Amino acid sequence: MPESQPSQHSGGFNPISWVRDLLLSVLIAIVLIVFIYQPVKVEGTSMMPALQDQERIFINKFTYRFGSGNIERGDTVVFWFPLDVSKSYIKRVIGLPGDVVEIDRGTVMVNGKALAEDYVPPDYRDTISCPPTRIPPDRYYVLGDHRSSSNDSRAWGTVPRANIYGKAVFVYWPLDKMGRVR
Repeated sequence: MPESQPSQHSGGFNPISWVRDLLLSVLIAIVLIVFIYQPVKVEGTSMMPALQDQERIFINKFTYRFGSGNIERGDTVVFWFPLDVSKSYIKRVIGLPGDVVEIDRGTVMVNGKALAEDYVPPDYRDTISCPPTRIPPDRYYVLGDHRSSSNDSRAWGTVPRANIYGKAVFVYWPLDKMGRVR
């Protein structure tokens, strides 16, 4: 008759198992934050009403770095500010490489056609005009949704592709605003 072995799952506290599970959880969290999703805080009002000052969002860093996700017009992106790469900005992509962007008294024209911008309410528009600009290769023209309160490509030019490191995807704080970034 074989000897009876004590059960590995006695139901008691097993510190080795607990530490192993904790380390695995920390490793998974680190991989998610470093390579895929990163929490960031919105600072400022330039992306209102889509994003409010002090909201907390997740950005997807994977989609532009490794994925097949190309940067598209309308994406809300996070990037290193071209004039001071120690600062991050969040704006909406308006012009893609090769596009011609012009602003006529607040109306954004891309390749000669008015851009439909339902994300910019009338109270957030301005009447600034900018001459036609052809977007160079590997660069993007970005604007804040709150046009009258945004420091963006109209002031300092286009954003190099290498500076764009994430796409805003999800608001997680405050809880009443939780949901996908549009």
